[in-house]
Amino acid sequence: MSRLDLKNNIGVVRTLAAASQADPAVPVNGAGVDLAGYDAAVVVIEAGAITGAGASLTFKVQESDDNSTFTAVAADDLDGTEPVITAANDDQIHKIGYKGIKRYIRVSITAKAGTTPTLPCAATVLRSRGRKKPLS
Repeated sequence: MSRLDLKNNIGVVRTLAAASQADPAVPVNGAGVDLAGYDAAVVVIEAGAITGAGASLTFKVQESDDNSTFTAVAADDLDGTEPVITAANDDQIHKIGYKGIKRYIRVSITAKAGTTPTLPCAATVLRSRGRKKPLS
């Protein structure tokens, strides 16, 4: 294994499955990702092309001690900005570093706006600086 080997030094876990998000009335919560055994994490949000007049979707990183009660992560515990996806910044990959101390994090779509907003998207958490080699 070379010093440049990344594959064997990160854990990759999906929090928000790839889907076309369209219901403006229902928040969408990703699955909690366990950070136990890791000292660093980055959230990767992959957004496709948004449709709908004035459409936007707001993504938030949330944290939890118990994988049950999630709250918004404080801005000081993030490296980067949680995206509000509009036609101006869609069809991109957005990444946000997590510097908090909670055991679990997830991505949530907390607000949708516009006429019939639709956005194909997914979110993944990359865990690194593992105290042991990652299994996944």
